[in-house]
Amino acid sequence: MFIEKYRVPSPHPDIHLYEVAYYSGAHKVYGLMAEPVGAIASPAILYLRGGIKSVGMVRTQRIIQWSSEGFIVFAPYYRGNRGGEGREDFCGADRQDAYSGFDVLESHPHVSREAGIHVVGFSRGGIMAFWTGIMRPQARSIVSWNGVSDMVLTYEERVDLRRMMKRVIGGSPWKYPERYEERTPLKQLNHLVPALLMIHGEKDEHVSIEHVHQVLDHIGSGEKVQTWLYPDFNHHFPPTDQAATVQAAANWMKQKTSSHL
Repeated sequence: MFIEKYRVPSPHPDIHLYEVAYYSGAHKVYGLMAEPVGAIASPAILYLRGGIKSVGMVRTQRIIQWSSEGFIVFAPYYRGNRGGEGREDFCGADRQDAYSGFDVLESHPHVSREAGIHVVGFSRGGIMAFWTGIMRPQARSIVSWNGVSDMVLTYEERVDLRRMMKRVIGGSPWKYPERYEERTPLKQLNHLVPALLMIHGEKDEHVSIEHVHQVLDHIGSGEKVQTWLYPDFNHHFPPTDQAATVQAAANWMKQKTSSHL
């Protein structure tokens, strides 16, 4: 799956960073990979960022934070970014960048098949994570952190994003409902095999708590579904609480030794 992989400077002495080029369908796209020094037979995380284009771009410190918990982490930039081919289209065809990113980790020689690959999606990355869990059922777990689950709901809530969504998707959900429905995984969640953890700040002003309720309405509750809700937090958690939540989520993921747990 790798076309190119070359070392880039890392601010952490125990984490190596690499920029990786890989194929997503016919497109050559890029992403950032973090590997703990000496990593052998390690668990892995596919980290799916939020936003679009330069907004919400992959942050080195965030990838290092997850990798410091003992994971090999790969974060796609998505097509059309940082020299990548194609055009990012907000959870349309660019979903393939996530699926192929998962395949990159499966082909990594130091990713443990037993420990497996987990998928973490933040904000818009949440909806990408749900789709990846559907399309790659061998994933050990899915973590949606303040994650989008419904594209129509996003259009309704985010007045500031409507112009972009009309341009990228081709119109409003009232004019082209099928384009929004095909981006929304809710009706497919009955096919979700991996364990699911939803982390959400109840004061999130960008992705409302209703996105969590929509998922629960479609998938129900049970041993495979956990929700960690934080009544005082918004879209971005305070740094200390964010770091503690990353650590807790990493420990939760490490307990998932089988995709069917």
